[in-house]
Amino acid sequence: MSLNIALIGAGAMGGAIGTRLVETGQTLFVYDRNPDAVAALTDKGAIAASSAADAAAQSDFVITSLNSAKIVELAAFGADGIASGARPGTLIIDMSSIDPGSTRKLADMATEKGLGWVDSPLSGGAPKALIGELTLMAGGTDADIARAHQVLQHVASNYTHMGPSGAGQTTKIINQVLCGVGFLAVAEATKLALDAGVDAAKIPQALKGGRADSALLQEYLPRYVARDYRRTGRIDNMVKDLNAAQDLARETHTAMPLTTLCAEVHRLLTAAGLGGEDQAALMEFFNGPELETTP
Repeated sequence: MSLNIALIGAGAMGGAIGTRLVETGQTLFVYDRNPDAVAALTDKGAIAASSAADAAAQSDFVITSLNSAKIVELAAFGADGIASGARPGTLIIDMSSIDPGSTRKLADMATEKGLGWVDSPLSGGAPKALIGELTLMAGGTDADIARAHQVLQHVASNYTHMGPSGAGQTTKIINQVLCGVGFLAVAEATKLALDAGVDAAKIPQALKGGRADSALLQEYLPRYVARDYRRTGRIDNMVKDLNAAQDLARETHTAMPLTTLCAEVHRLLTAAGLGGEDQAALMEFFNGPELETTP
C-alpha cells in the first residue's frame, strides 16, 4: 500500500531518497527552496508542495534531509514549518547529519507538539539510496522506530535501532570518524604507491579479501589514481561531521589524535577553496594546489 510521505530537502541526498520512494510507489510531497530540485522530483512523479507545512499537512510521515541543525529546526518549527501543518501523530524522520544534543532538543520539541521524531542519519550516499541499500542508524522510541521502518525499508537494507533520541546521530559521528580517517589513509597510501612506481590501479585487486580491503579502498583508490573528482559528497560536509566528533570527544574526555589530524587536513583543503569538492579531492593535499576536475 502506498504511503503519503513528505520530503523536506531535495538536494543530492534528499533527491536520491525521493527518487527511490517514488520508484517504489510511494506518494511523495516535496518541498525545497530550490525550484530546480523540486522539479527534478516532480518530473519523476512527486507532487510539489508550497511549503514544509503544506507538504506535512498531506502526509503521515515527513523526511528531512538538510545541512545543519539550525536549518532542520527552522524547517520543523519555523514559520510555515512542518509542525504548523502536520496532524497530531505525524512522524518526522530526520535523515540529516546533525549533532546529538540538537537532535534531543528537537525530539523534545516535537513531543510537545504531539509529533513523533526519529533521528535516522545514513551511510552509503546517493548511489545506495537509489537502489534501496542505505545503512541507517536510528534513535527514538521503540514505537516510533517501528513506524519509521514502514518508510525506511524502501531506501535501506540495514536499519539498526541504536537507542533513544540522539543515538542515531552519535553512531553517525562514529561512522564519519571511520570514513574520514579512512579516506585520508587511502589517499596517503595511493600517493606512496604512485611515488614508488607501483601500478597503483592494481592495488584494489591485489588487496581484495585481505585485512586492508574495504569498501573505501575499492571505490576510492581508483578514483584517487585517476583524479576523478565527480561529486558524491563534499569535503566541507566532512568538516562539519568531524567538528561534531571533536565536540563529542571533548564532552566525553576521549582522546582522538587521528581524528584531529584528519579534521585539520579537511579544514586546510576547505580554506584552499576545495570544500565543495568530493572526498576524492583529498589527493590535492598530497599532489599540490592544482585541481583537475572530471565533469
